[in-house]
Amino acid sequence: MFFDPNYLIFVMLPTLIITGLAQMWVKGAYQKWSRIPNSRGVNGQQAAQTIIRSGSIQPVRLEVTGGNLTDHYDPTQQVVRLSQGVAMQPSVAAMAITAHELGHVQQDQQNSALMSVRALLIPSARLGPSVGITLIILGLIMNLTGLATIGLVLFAGATLFTLVTLPVELDASRRAMKMLRESGLIADSQDADGAQAVLRAAAFTYVAAVATSLLTLMYYAMLVFGGSRRD
Repeated sequence: MFFDPNYLIFVMLPTLIITGLAQMWVKGAYQKWSRIPNSRGVNGQQAAQTIIRSGSIQPVRLEVTGGNLTDHYDPTQQVVRLSQGVAMQPSVAAMAITAHELGHVQQDQQNSALMSVRALLIPSARLGPSVGITLIILGLIMNLTGLATIGLVLFAGATLFTLVTLPVELDASRRAMKMLRESGLIADSQDADGAQAVLRAAAFTYVAAVATSLLTLMYYAMLVFGGSRRD
């Protein structure tokens, strides 16, 4: 099972290709548009303050965090954390990434149904890839179809999390572009084209996550139910 050529062909290789392309796209878009200043000359922190002043969202705490492209919104603490490159650079990329995270803030403040569903699925996302796969493997080794099926259900929960995350992220990007326009941060076509390019590249990483999770789920489902039919 651990050296199954079907896994290599139908899961591992497609996963490596899809995730590799996603990472290359994101890095390429970020590197390009992080070198191009936005028309307003504002860094990520200033862009966030401009959007907040426009009334698109209620005030939220801003923090600078370490790492590269580690930007995220923490709904449990009501804080947006921006990486140093985004927080400090007056680039098109910094403006777009900041607005995307504020899109999540707006979702939270407006009680987005999709965001609420995703929050409910967080335990499944944490347990599915580890506990779920462990139970699947143990069930297959011990010929316990019920145990393997429980593991498959747990992993399916993690896959569902990635499926729900995709529209959440797409909606955050849609909100980001709207807030950038309404706050006057997008001043010309270069700003708009660059922001869209960065957000599209980021969105593809979530498409890749969905694809790889579905491929893995289908593979384990084939093992579990294929084995039970042979029995």
